[in-house]
Amino acid sequence: MKLTITIKKTTAVLSLLVILLCNSAFAQSDVFKVTLDAGHGAHDFGASYNGHVEKNINLAIVLKVGKLLEQNRKIAVIYTRKTDVFIDLVERANIANRANANIFVSIHCNANRNTAADGTETYVMGMSKIASNLEAAKKENSVITLEKDYKAKYEGFDPNSPETMIGFTLMQEEYLDNSISLASKIQNGFAALGKKIRAGGVKQAPFMVLHKAYMPRVLIETGFISNYEEGNILDSEEGQNDIARAIANAIISYKNEYFGGEESEPAVKPSERMAEEAPVTTPASVVTKTPDPVVPKKEVPVQAKSDVVFKVQLAVSSKNLQLAPKNFKGLRDVSMEPIGRNYKYFYGETNDYEVSRKLLDEAKAKGFESAFLVAYKNGVKIDIQDAIK
Repeated sequence: MKLTITIKKTTAVLSLLVILLCNSAFAQSDVFKVTLDAGHGAHDFGASYNGHVEKNINLAIVLKVGKLLEQNRKIAVIYTRKTDVFIDLVERANIANRANANIFVSIHCNANRNTAADGTETYVMGMSKIASNLEAAKKENSVITLEKDYKAKYEGFDPNSPETMIGFTLMQEEYLDNSISLASKIQNGFAALGKKIRAGGVKQAPFMVLHKAYMPRVLIETGFISNYEEGNILDSEEGQNDIARAIANAIISYKNEYFGGEESEPAVKPSERMAEEAPVTTPASVVTKTPDPVVPKKEVPVQAKSDVVFKVQLAVSSKNLQLAPKNFKGLRDVSMEPIGRNYKYFYGETNDYEVSRKLLDEAKAKGFESAFLVAYKNGVKIDIQDAIK
């Protein structure tokens, strides 16, 4: 009798443990993982001007971004460094890879012998031929010469000639659109702060730290510490808080678009919200006198006709817009999906990935430069890479 009771109790305990473990696994399944990388560290000071040291500013901003993101229970933050230590470039990427992070964000400061140079830049991984972009990559990639056995570790790659990365391994192009979307949001956040965005928009350059991270990834140059005024802002508590808030908000906006969620966010200034909505507005001068036919709204636009469908996500807005071409720069076949208090707008729907790429090109040609592809399987959003495979 005692044996039977003991067995029953043991079985009940084991069942409870299984339930708890399953619940825990389920609870963690929707966590959005962000790897934050503070550029340079320890004996690698980065740029240094007027008493401002890049490695310290990078770390201060990263810790502030992380603190803001950690307020959201559905976001997990992974740091490549939280103290003044030196981390190899390839190890920074590997930290993100091992954590299976959803995005990788590397934060830096810029510098130039021309101390009048100012403004922010946001880069994605790419084999740009533009001299200024290659020079930026060359400067950041030179850090590998401070690593032990770097010639063996990076055999075949010359940090003084970023173009050699083409032969090193092929760029992971499948992450490019997502990276551009994240980078665009970061730049919009900086613009809302009144910061100068340097010419060229989102830029591509062969950064080693981005090259080895297998996920959407960006490298941010938050400003020029070689510029007296901008350097003082970058090295101030207020300046760092503003920059951190802009980056955190951009990351949360990206998360909500790609992974959903209505968690509370760090304070978003009205100008930032306007920047989010800007892509789906049309100047009055463009509207024709003859109204376009009203297209019925698709409240649930993700019902797939077969297993997997691709769509072009145009924008997210708090406005419930009429699905007429005049509101989307002439694009037809636009659908909408409510998400919390906002609305997602999509262009087209196809089972063919190559066709979806053409739709994306059409959307960008119309002015939706931050548009990107999304995929659904049986009406449920899935990772674009899984859909392609």
